[in-house]
Amino acid sequence: MNIGIIGCGAISNAYLESCRRFDNIHVIACADIDVDRAVAKASEHNVPLGCSVDDLLANSNIELVVNLTIPGVHAEVDERSLLAGKHVFSEKPLAVSVASAKRVVELAAQKSLRVGCAPDTVLGAGIQTSRKLIDDGAIGTPIAVNAFMMCGGHESWHPSPQFYYKVGGGPMFDMGPYYLHALITLLGPVRRVTGITRITYPERTITSEPLAGTKVTVDVPTHVVGLLEFTSGVIGNLTTSFDIKSPFTAPIIEVFGSTGTLAVPDPNGTSGPVRVGRNGNWEEAPLTHPYRDGSRGVGVADMACAIAADRPHRANAEIALHALEIMQAIHESSATGKHIDLTTTCVRPLAMRMDLPDYALD
Repeated sequence: MNIGIIGCGAISNAYLESCRRFDNIHVIACADIDVDRAVAKASEHNVPLGCSVDDLLANSNIELVVNLTIPGVHAEVDERSLLAGKHVFSEKPLAVSVASAKRVVELAAQKSLRVGCAPDTVLGAGIQTSRKLIDDGAIGTPIAVNAFMMCGGHESWHPSPQFYYKVGGGPMFDMGPYYLHALITLLGPVRRVTGITRITYPERTITSEPLAGTKVTVDVPTHVVGLLEFTSGVIGNLTTSFDIKSPFTAPIIEVFGSTGTLAVPDPNGTSGPVRVGRNGNWEEAPLTHPYRDGSRGVGVADMACAIAADRPHRANAEIALHALEIMQAIHESSATGKHIDLTTTCVRPLAMRMDLPDYALD
């Protein structure tokens, strides 16, 4: 399947490097609002064409668009791609509001096209091994889960970090999808949430180049705590923060079961370690699945395989929409002081196969 990438920022390198390893997808064009940047990115990665967004969408040879734009325009670019008759795979989050995400999903259904959404890191060895351990009863019946993503913010390393502090940014909308897609993969959908949020530093100073010294006004909460009630009865805590500038010892993800505890690796990667705690001792579990090198793009390749085989794709719009509603509801709960019952749900995606090597899906 021929692929076109829209958005040639920092994350595009990861997709361009990994997509070439799959035999079933071929990146034939890169586009950006800055056409010169698109041309340069295409040259850097030996992509045949660097062009404008309009030219990419008009290209009849492109069947699937990978949308790597900033979150605020994800829905707009997705809709334009669908109207051009192309399937679309979006970077996370699917949109900055549930309403706009639903419009994308509804348009895709009208056009008989597919929508996929990152993160696809949950298809890697770390989360898939963790899923297998839970499904095999390694920790008994899951009871509770704690998850933490905490850092000091992105202004110290990202070349253009302003959007992380605007609508569609913040730690929950930026990093929350990795954790929520992992939790849904491990434990299924959520039915109710409660949240508390705050803005700790109303202004940030960029220290990375080329914008070092630039001041950024913070418009979104930067410390976000959500309580999650899963449909299965599991109770969870998810904390995401750009405000923690000192060392901490909080776990990444720990699932507590009736007979043991599972320490799940960073869902922003694809490897381990995966550890199981029983009887006061921890043991590292061997990884059972492929994709351990941190590559992005497996979700795109899986989507292309699924379209060809007429099967569900794993990094799908239903999971992304559900995760988005969870994130939005956590913020809404904080603003209103109420529990929020969710209106969306999803099913856990198909587990990845253990018997195939990296870059082979069916």
